[in-house]
Amino acid sequence: MWQSLRLDSLGVIAQAELDFSPGLTVITGETGAGKTMVVTALGLLRGERANLSTIRVGQTSARIEASIGDVSDDVRELVTEAGGEIDDELWLARVLSANGRSRAVAGGTSVPAGLLAKVTDRLVAVHGQSDQQRLVQSDQQRRALDRFAGDELATLLREYETQWEGYQTARSKLETWTTHSSQRMQRFDLLTFGLNEINAIQPQENEDEDLAREEDRLAHAEGLAGGALSAAHLMTDADISVHTLLNDVATALDGVSGHDAQLDDLAKRVNTLRIEADDIASELHAYGTDIDVDPQRLSVVQARRAELISLQRKYGSTLGEVLEWARQAAAEVQELDMGEEALEALRTEVDERERIVMESAAKLTEIRVDAAKRLGAAIETELRDLALERATMDIDVANGPLTSHGQDRVTFMFSANSGSDPQPVGQAASGGELSRLMLAIEVVLADRNPVPTLVFDEVDAGIGGRTAVEVGRKLAKLANHTQIIVVTHLPQVAAFADQHYVVTKNDDGDVTQSSVYAVSDTDRVEELARMLSGLENSETALAHARELLSTAQTR
Repeated sequence: MWQSLRLDSLGVIAQAELDFSPGLTVITGETGAGKTMVVTALGLLRGERANLSTIRVGQTSARIEASIGDVSDDVRELVTEAGGEIDDELWLARVLSANGRSRAVAGGTSVPAGLLAKVTDRLVAVHGQSDQQRLVQSDQQRRALDRFAGDELATLLREYETQWEGYQTARSKLETWTTHSSQRMQRFDLLTFGLNEINAIQPQENEDEDLAREEDRLAHAEGLAGGALSAAHLMTDADISVHTLLNDVATALDGVSGHDAQLDDLAKRVNTLRIEADDIASELHAYGTDIDVDPQRLSVVQARRAELISLQRKYGSTLGEVLEWARQAAAEVQELDMGEEALEALRTEVDERERIVMESAAKLTEIRVDAAKRLGAAIETELRDLALERATMDIDVANGPLTSHGQDRVTFMFSANSGSDPQPVGQAASGGELSRLMLAIEVVLADRNPVPTLVFDEVDAGIGGRTAVEVGRKLAKLANHTQIIVVTHLPQVAAFADQHYVVTKNDDGDVTQSSVYAVSDTDRVEELARMLSGLENSETALAHARELLSTAQTR
């Protein structure tokens, strides 16, 4: 449930804070006062594109914050995975800057606007006059029918969607094989040529690095041997060698050993150094003697490196990438080299998957047809309470092409008057009738609502009088199941509110500024009277307002 909404420098509203309660909340105000800014704020929190014109004139930024309590597990998961935190409530924010940048926040951490949209899609649904137009779309009508059909259809639909994906994958694979044979063979020849070239050379993992080291050694073999032997000679055989010098040092120290522990330790270290020097000299001599000066082997190594480099130019920047290309190419060649038997197996798989999908689609149709009769009757019942006593609603479920949601084309067929044949809603319903129809559908689907909060933005346009009273009554009934927020110009609707906010506009000639405040008791009666007559302190309007409130209290 939405608990609070705070607006700073948004449109004509300098600052406002609304605390929401369960039930029905209405927002009223004169035309142009800025009451739709509340819906604009909710839209921004739902990730909608930021419009810089919504920033209050003279300000460099605008900010919207909201707190929501009792969030669902899927919302909690989305926010925590993004790095946000949720304690007793979830905080959301959107900040607009005059420099064109905007920032979204969920659970105390910055998130992409797209993630904010995913979160709020699970928290609120906003119905405006544009939603009445979406109501005439077949997909929207099907979704409403599916919601009404309940868990049985939802479970089967999830299974069907999995089957559909498998069917589409297999069919796409078959189409690729049957309609792109020439491209497939070209690809096969290209990969086969590359594999043959690589297999002819037979590169080994890390071979290029080993060869590089060997080539370096062979190219400098004479210098390496000469250097090692010269060093060994200096250490052992020269007139003044390292061996001779260390022996003389050791002899000098042996003559005074046994009289001082510190000097004895130094003598031991000299002996260790002498032994190590002799070992190094021996290894240098062996290295210089054994090193291979082999011009023929150098040519072989250089030729092999050239072969590997030629592969790297074609199939990967490193030898490891060449070998990986070969592994992937071999797998693709095996798939491309499908024989007729395997191709026939794929055709059989596609046929079997299509059979399964068709069977599941038929089950979906059966459930939808049954649900359509019940939904149509339930909507008609609600419409009678909305001054459409003669209205009929037939929900037609017709066969269409297979899609990801089955093979059903759903059409809401509506007639407002007896004796008239039902026609598609978009052709038969006026604006006011669409408003009532959408409300009737929401009432019927109240206990199947996927979100905890519904917002209606002046969807009561085109209605009035007793019908408006019934709309208010229906909204109040809907609020027994779901938190409802309504922006309205109808006092008959506002009278049914559990909570009432008024947006007022003040213009001193230089700056226009709107304020939002809660009204109750006398203030509320006066607001309803203003809405009824457009006049202040009209006794007739005040009496009518009290009568409206009294009527609403007996709902």
